Amino acid sequence: MTASRLFSPRWLAFGGAGVLAAVLGVALVLQNSGSACAAPPSTSAAKGKATYFSLDGTLGNCSFPSPPADDLFVALGQKNQYSQGAACGTYIDVTGPKGKVRVKVIDSCPECPAGHLDLSLTAFKKIGKQSDGIIPITYRTVPGASVPGPLSVRVKEGSSQYWLSVLIDNHASRLASVKIASKGGSFRTASREDYNYWTIPSGAGSGPFKVKVTDVYGNSATLGGIKLAVGKTQKTTAKLGGSVKVKPESQSAKKVTKTKKATPKVTKTTAAPKPAPSKSSPAAAPLLESTAVAAPTATQPAPLDANLAADSPRCS
Repeated sequence: MTASRLFSPRWLAFGGAGVLAAVLGVALVLQNSGSACAAPPSTSAAKGKATYFSLDGTLGNCSFPSPPADDLFVALGQKNQYSQGAACGTYIDVTGPKGKVRVKVIDSCPECPAGHLDLSLTAFKKIGKQSDGIIPITYRTVPGASVPGPLSVRVKEGSSQYWLSVLIDNHASRLASVKIASKGGSFRTASREDYNYWTIPSGAGSGPFKVKVTDVYGNSATLGGIKLAVGKTQKTTAKLGGSVKVKPESQSAKKVTKTKKATPKVTKTTAAPKPAPSKSSPAAAPLLESTAVAAPTATQPAPLDANLAADSPRCS
């Protein structure tokens, strides 16, 4: 569970959520509306605000057994940037009045709006004065950041051959999928929990297991010999972070086909010559000059609704 923030310095100094609502109206940059959309988050820099908090001996919502050894970590808004646990284990560069620091996402902050980063006190003091309580920042996600070691797997308490849940650490970038196979079996896709574990509700047997980890950039690693060792972190030699395979934009997407506007064809019909008047009938009325407009050709594109085009969701 998240450490209590109601008694952290920012609340004592600034009077709680009411002030934050007035001060922290900033843009969302860690864009990912949830684990259902396995798309890379934005890496563009954005402006925001930072406060600080303490875990007070508890675990963050990402369920890592311990905070980073350097004590540099961050909690993100639960309804937006935390993205139902998808941001867990990723890294963010944060620049404040005194400098820049890189922090690992290990927790959520239920009361934090988009753009509000809640830093560890150690991280906060590297970029600002503790007495300020709230400082202006710029920040950006760092895909493929350096990690302290190879991938590790922790089997959650309560796991058995009939129910299995694992936590992956040191992956650096957001994970797109985790698949698990028992000895001699085929891979089965695990589902991500909002507390950062990956679960197969019906279990995967008694092990040992193979665990295939894939991030949102397409990097993948398969970890073998994972035991059903409940509550223990198993280190491997495999690495996933350090390289980011960003798929280039397809050439077809870049090319914009220019279609010439169809010019309506104008056909002029001249008046027919006047027939000689018949003695037995009145003079024939002369034909009037008319203009016929041809329908647009099939190559002319139909007009697009600008609002619909702008609002179309994209997730690759």
